[in-house]
Amino acid sequence: MEKVLIVVGDASETVDTLYPYYRLQEDGFLPVVAGPEKRPFQMVLHEVKPGWTITKEWEGYTIDADIAFRDIDETEYLGIFFSGGRAPEYIRYDPDLIRITRHFFATNKPIASVCHGVEVPARAGCVEGRRMATVAKCQFDLEICGGTFVDEPCVVDRNLVSGRTFHDHGRYMGAWMRLLREARDAKATRGSELAKASI
Repeated sequence: MEKVLIVVGDASETVDTLYPYYRLQEDGFLPVVAGPEKRPFQMVLHEVKPGWTITKEWEGYTIDADIAFRDIDETEYLGIFFSGGRAPEYIRYDPDLIRITRHFFATNKPIASVCHGVEVPARAGCVEGRRMATVAKCQFDLEICGGTFVDEPCVVDRNLVSGRTFHDHGRYMGAWMRLLREARDAKATRGSELAKASI
């Protein structure tokens, strides 16, 4: 079963995180939750309520990180997902997360990002020349790092798939899952060819 990373921290958005977590399982992938430490992380619920100009936050479920960033061998993973919420604001300074992020961009593995998740690849210097959707309040973070903001529910730029908020999950997630299935099939084909060549 191919492993896929889901990047979290305290204040990761609950729906942003759990939707891909279970969607990966449905397609036979193993979601591996990664955080600054191997421990439970408190998720939150975000919504811009009518009449509000800022995001209201409620406490959500907790989620256990299976592995700490420092212990990750990124070559073992087929893809990566950057969840939203407030977590990206502080985890983006973790040097191991930056290392991991750069690997997935450099190797063209399937990447997905939603909402504030863009802050991690932006900090890693990976969004220059890339088109991405993100929550409107992160447009500056994307553009100051050389990316192009696209206000659409699903933006596909080569191996990178992105959505604006959890309201877009049903629109962009399918595109990312297709990339993951294609990568899994290609890996299986390479393995089969190598096995035949060694006979």
